[in-house]
Amino acid sequence: MTEHRETRIRRLRMRSMRRGIKEMDLILSAYAESSLAQMNTEQLDLYDALLEENDQDLYQWVTGQAATPPAFADLVGEIAQTFQN
Repeated sequence: MTEHRETRIRRLRMRSMRRGIKEMDLILSAYAESSLAQMNTEQLDLYDALLEENDQDLYQWVTGQAATPPAFADLVGEIAQTFQN
């Protein structure tokens, strides 16, 4: 059964808020609130895949402490920019 778009967005918002470390809760929940509704299916797929990554890695990518894998580079850049604004 295919997940409805609205259900998927709610699930991704919840996963964005319930991370392993508080910093990622704050960063990803802010990004999810501002961006998920405007994303197309491919963008949601990529964000969903990003949420499977380790929080310690995500935090280092978003803060520029470590290089982001090419597949996530644009998305992580958007997340970092959203959080800094």
